[in-house]
Amino acid sequence: MNHTAARRAYFAVNVIFAGVILLIMGYSAFYSPDRNNYPVVCIHEKLTGEPCPSCGLSHAFSLIIRGRVDEALQLNSASLRVFLFFVLQLIMRIAIGIWNLVTDRWLKQITWIDALTSSVMAIFAFYPFLRALWMALF
Repeated sequence: MNHTAARRAYFAVNVIFAGVILLIMGYSAFYSPDRNNYPVVCIHEKLTGEPCPSCGLSHAFSLIIRGRVDEALQLNSASLRVFLFFVLQLIMRIAIGIWNLVTDRWLKQITWIDALTSSVMAIFAFYPFLRALWMALF
């Protein structure tokens, strides 16, 4: 892939990720934790009757957006770290997207730093879920 194509592809990936994160935030802002009117339900809980490690995240995100962090942490103890992951990723996607539009200097290095930073952030944010999955499998 030539340099221009790689630059465009990386820009597109950042725009797509930012769009998905904005959709998540919009979903959380639109649906009310007080009315419990979420259209997406937990399939695991519906099938097994048991909550999964991610149960309560939609409600918790809605509460965090409304400034009710303590209530969010009661619903899902990992909610704040996952929410912060998405917020930081949104900031990174916007910043890298702007950088990509303005210049292509250090783009290869930024791509590697982005991948490494995002991976570490994801492991930290989703560790409770990864641990639960590991425990369930082994």
